[in-house]
Order: sequence, then C-alpha cells, then structure tokens
Amino acid sequence: MRVLVSWLRELVPVRVGIDELADALTRHGFEVAAVDAAPQVPGRAADGPDAVLDLEITTNRPDCLSVLGIAREVSAIYGEALRCPPLAAVSDAGAEVPVAIEEAGAAGCPRYAASVADVRVAPSPAWMAARLEAAGVRPINAVVDVTNYVMLELGHPMHAFDLDRLAGRELRVRPARAGETVRTLDGEERTLRDDMLVIADAADAQAVAGVMGGADSEVTVGTARVALESAWFDPVSVRRTSRRLGLSTDASYRFERGADIDAPVRAMRRAHALLTEIGAGSPRGGIVDRYPAPRAPVTVGLRHARIRRVLGIDVARDFIPTILERLGFGVESGPDEAGGAAWRVTAPGHRVDVSREIDLIEEVARHHGYHRLPSTFPPLRRPPAPRGAVLEQRRLLRRVLTAAGCSEAITYGFTEEAAARPFVQADEDLARLMNPLSEKFAVLRPSLIPGLLDAVVYNRRRGRRDVRLFELGRCFTRTHGETGAVAVVVAGPAAPEHWSDSRRWQEGERGAGRVPASDFYDAAGIVEGLLDAAGIEPSFEAVDGAALPWLAAGRSAVVRSRGASEPGASILGYAGQLAPGIAAARGLPAAIGDAIYVAELDLEALARAGRDRRRFAASPPPRFPAIVRDVAIAVDRSLPAATVRDTIRAAAPDSLVDVRAFDRYEGAGIAEGQVSLAFRLTFRRGDRTLTDPEVQRAMLEIGAALRTTHQATFR
Repeated sequence: MRVLVSWLRELVPVRVGIDELADALTRHGFEVAAVDAAPQVPGRAADGPDAVLDLEITTNRPDCLSVLGIAREVSAIYGEALRCPPLAAVSDAGAEVPVAIEEAGAAGCPRYAASVADVRVAPSPAWMAARLEAAGVRPINAVVDVTNYVMLELGHPMHAFDLDRLAGRELRVRPARAGETVRTLDGEERTLRDDMLVIADAADAQAVAGVMGGADSEVTVGTARVALESAWFDPVSVRRTSRRLGLSTDASYRFERGADIDAPVRAMRRAHALLTEIGAGSPRGGIVDRYPAPRAPVTVGLRHARIRRVLGIDVARDFIPTILERLGFGVESGPDEAGGAAWRVTAPGHRVDVSREIDLIEEVARHHGYHRLPSTFPPLRRPPAPRGAVLEQRRLLRRVLTAAGCSEAITYGFTEEAAARPFVQADEDLARLMNPLSEKFAVLRPSLIPGLLDAVVYNRRRGRRDVRLFELGRCFTRTHGETGAVAVVVAGPAAPEHWSDSRRWQEGERGAGRVPASDFYDAAGIVEGLLDAAGIEPSFEAVDGAALPWLAAGRSAVVRSRGASEPGASILGYAGQLAPGIAAARGLPAAIGDAIYVAELDLEALARAGRDRRRFAASPPPRFPAIVRDVAIAVDRSLPAATVRDTIRAAAPDSLVDVRAFDRYEGAGIAEGQVSLAFRLTFRRGDRTLTDPEVQRAMLEIGAALRTTHQATFR
C-alpha cells in the first residue's frame, strides 16, 4: 500500500517528520518497505516536504489498504483527532436505476448499493491525478478516477457503468451462466462458469463481480450518465473467481481479504462529494441500498486480568478503552466474573480480523508498545503438558536418522504425474488436482521417494556423489487416503575414499581410485537402527517385482515387525534398490551409474508396532559366562538369511540369547545355486553356568531343524 504523506496529513494533522512517522508505524506492527520522495501535489497546501510511504500490509488487516485506515492508526498513535473525508448528503428520492439481487447470488453479494449521476467526462484535476499516480494508479478520466480515488482513500472498491449502454437500464446480481462470456476492461474475452458471480443488465453480464468491469458498458468520452456501484462481495467467491480467470485487480485484492460491509453507502456518498467538488458530475436521485439481511456487529468480551496474564505486564486501565475507541471500537465498561475490570467491545465493520479476546489484546499490546513487554519468560504455575506421541515419534526418528549420517529434506507435497505414476499400482489411484498451478504440481505425491529422488539428482548435477537424505511427510492415494511416512534414500559412496578399503568398491568417476559403494545393506542397516530405537525387531522378506514395481527385482524386501499377531498388520514398509529406469527418467546424470537404494516406512504402522521410546529393564549384568559356537551351512541361494536366523532361534529358545550372521560366501567349493552362510551363536542361562553337553544338545537340535526345514548342508 503506497500512502502519500500529504494525503495522510489531511485526515490526521500530525506535525512530525516523515522519518519519525515511518518509525512510529514500524513500532506499531507495520512494515515500511520504502520511503520515496514525492513532488508537491499541485493545488494542495502541504506542511513541509512530501513523500510516499510504501507499506507492506498483512492479509489480516484489509482495513489498512486505504489512506483512511493508516490515518486511523496514526491518530491512535499520536492521540490526534481523525478527520473523515466529507460525504455528500443522501437524497430521499429513489434511485433511477433498478437493482435486484437474485436469490442464487445473495450468498456472494449480501449488500449492493447503486446510484445515478449526470457526468461530464474530462481529465481529472491535477491534484487528484498526482495522488493517484503517487499511489501507483494510472489516471483515466474524472469519473473513473473518482471511483479509484475512493478505493484508495476509504479502502472500498467501486465501479461506474455507462447507464445508457445497459440493456433495460437496470443492474442484476446473479450467477454467471455456464459458458457465458464477457469482455473485461482489459480487452480480453472471458469465459465464465456457473459458480462465478456477475453484475448484469437485462440481457448480458456487464462485470465480473468484485474483479473487473466489462468493456461493453465502460465510461467513455461520450458518456452522459453513469450508474455507480458500491457493493460487498464474499471473499471466497471473489478469490475463487480471480484465480480461475487468472485476473487479479486492486478491487479483487481488497475484496478477497475482507471489505467493510458497512462501507458501500459511505463510499457512494464520498464519490458524489468528489464528483461535485471537481465539477465532473452531480447526483441524480438517491441511493438504492439492497441489504436484505443486515449483519449484527461482532461483540467481544475483554478482561483486564487476561491482558495482564497474556502480556506479562499491568497495562493501565484507562489506556485500554481510550486506545480502542481511537481505533474505532465501541467500548462499554463492566466487571468480569471475578469482579475485576472488563469491557464489552464492539468491533467496527472495517475490523474483519477481530473476533476473539486475544485479537483485542493484540491491539492493546501494539499501541502500548511491544518494546515495553518484558523479555523474560512468565513463571510456570503448572508442569508443561507431556509431548504427544506423534511429536515424540518424529523427534526420535529425526534423531536416529541424523545420527546415521542422513540429512533431512523437505520436498513439495505435489509432484508431476510422470514422477508419481511408478509408485502406484494403477493410474486411478493417483490423487490428481482439479486446478494445478502447473503440470509439475499436477498430483499429490503417493510416496516421498519422488521428491527425494529429485533432490538426489539436484545434488549429483552439482558434483555431490555421496547423498543420504530422509524426509518425514504425508502421502496421498485414493485407496489409502492420507498417510504419514518416513523415507530414506542412499546413493553413492558408503564411506570416504581410502586406499586400504578393497573389500567392496566400485570404480570412481573417470576411473580415479576405489570408492566403497552403498548397497542394500546400507539402506537395511538404517532401517534396522530406526526400528531398534523404536523398540521394534524387524524382519526383511524378499518380494517379487510385481508387488513393488519401482524397486529392482531380487534387490528389494518388505519390512515386517516380528511377533505381530496379524500378518497384514505387521507390514511396516519396504527397502531396496530403486529401479534404474526411474532414476534415469528423472534426469540422473548418465556418467554416474551407481545404484540408488531407498526405504519407506508407514508412520502409523510404526506407532502400532513399537513403543513411544525404548525402555530398558532394571536388571544387573549377567553373572554367568556365555558359550559361543560358530556354524556354517550351505543353503539355497534364494533363501534369506533372516529366515535361517528365525529357524535357529526357534530350535533352542531357552538358552540361545543371540544369533548373528558374520559371513556369506559363494564360489569355489560351493555347489551352483547355493550359498554358504556363517552364524555366531551365543548361549547363556540366567540362573547357572551352562555345560558343554547342554550346548552340544542345543547345537544338534539346531542342526536337525536346519536340515529338515531348509535342506542345509553343514560345512
């Protein structure tokens, strides 16, 4: 909002410098983006040099999108009387233009005022044109300039129709007909929808309500009579229409933030006063005001004790009603339920942001001075509420994943359809947007992986090879609705390059050196650490490519929780190598051919399977020694090691305390299609020392179970 200081001083006669005025507005919650010098407005007396204040107005303060709104704030700051602009007297005669609000349009336009004026279309006087230009509005002619001047001064948009170009010389507020067109003032032909509101004559639409007028009834040099419009339009309706038409104007900017429903007649009277003042016209008849269901003003209770508790200071009682009345509020004093000071405050129509007691406390705090509020924390009178389970879970996951060397990424909840399609079983499962901003944001993401993959590509193109990222967010499909998920992506070297690491490696870029490569076990290890911290023992089960088509066949697994009573409920997510074609389609540089490994877990499933935090039993360390045995077996190559571990545990449940795989080998000495797995078994009892015969019997039972279940051959 650009405000000319000399215009502001006409409404509130403050005698302070421009810089001091800008500082005062800043202290009271306004952001002054710039202070630009301005030439003297011709024909208007000024006290000192003039300037334009460029103010950033937040969306909750549409009342300050006007010179009067800023003047009201300055009046409250300095205690000066506010001088409202002069208004024309209202004639008792009826208006010469019939106005009707159709029942279907009443929700979008609960109030519509109109009047007629005889006009002489000519250039505006120099002072009016200069003020409009200073505010960033191009002068057109005296009639149109008056409507723009009223919008800038009072904050209420208006429009002027050429009355003689209206069919039937009447105005109707109605929904547009599907496919109906209107040529707006910018010369564009607009196709309307039936959920848009228009201002029409007896035949056709002549304006898009709250957005822009039509060219067929615009004011021209030959116009002799105008119908002036001053209405209140529903913010949601205006915002929806503006977005769908791709048309944003000064009027729509104000209406979609909430205009003053009490202002239409006041704005009309101001327009007539200006037309008369500059000799551009005179009213013809009175003002018709269609307001079938007047709205009651908002009344809010305000307690002095509550102000003290929220702000942490004792604001003087006399200051509170004084400052609120200067801001336009109606104030009635009275005691609260505890006998303390309280007030019943009626919000004026221009303060659409005030509906609760805390809103009034904010007004008191702004004008009392934020700098006067204490910087210390208020004393705690009760212990803070415990954190919710969801918040605790997310804090735990972030801590564990960060400790695993991953960096958190935050990606868009929208993505393009080509990126989302591989992560659903059918295209019908995609949650498409009806009105996307662009094709890159056409669907809601069904998985967190597409966004993380784009982040990997972004890093790779900038020379970063080792990438470990995670994200916590929401996913959307038509089948499952909205779900929470945590995803991890691992790509590139698993560790910094070192000359001594020759156990697992790949050729580096341009053949330079040996680089340890990330693989499935890196992703699975991160998942294991994550679930271990949540108190869940995981199980990885191989899955075919049809079930998870976005993962490479033979290098992917479903993650389950051990011991779940319902098999379907035990599925937590998946881990594996991303299908190479997906990474290539997203633009992964072809020169870097190493695999990308991903994992994604369902947050709700984690909450059901785990505990809020890991609990440890208050028991002493074991008193009796353990006995360790190693066993190596040859089994079918496709048999997961986790399945073998489960068989070993089940064969000796009483004394076996730990099973750990430490070697996997295939090659010379191993039959084709088989693999050698080596496990280290730890035996211990809590009440006594185990004997060798007991351990030997347990080993025989384990051997029998492995032979029977997996046809294992001992080496």
